[in-house]
Amino acid sequence: MNKFHLSDRSLSRLVGVHPDLVAIVKSAIQRTPVDFTVVEGVRTVAQQRDYVARGASQTMASYHLPQADGLGHAVDLAPLIDGEIPWNDWQAFADLAAVMKTCAAELGVPLEWGGDWKTLGDGPHFQIPRDWRGGA
Repeated sequence: MNKFHLSDRSLSRLVGVHPDLVAIVKSAIQRTPVDFTVVEGVRTVAQQRDYVARGASQTMASYHLPQADGLGHAVDLAPLIDGEIPWNDWQAFADLAAVMKTCAAELGVPLEWGGDWKTLGDGPHFQIPRDWRGGA
């Protein structure tokens, strides 16, 4: 049995996120060799505007915002090494992404990792398609 579990804070950050994406996250926490935290799930329009204004996001079309189905289709996750997020350790984020991708494939859910983007590498970011209905 894996020693990691999602904290109450991480679980609260998954409220309003598409259930198939939540299922991937819950599967990954059981399989990851390194603990992780949910940094963010659903955002409000006001939060997104602030992120864009500060340069922390480049678009108002964020998958973190509720989509047509009323659910957020993105989460930001970060590995925890000795209780700290290793923001400058790209490999730690890539290792977490590998576990997330495996879990998504096993659940039959398409998943995109921001670390694979060619123009902007976003290591914490995971999203499912806007029009994904899946198990919702």
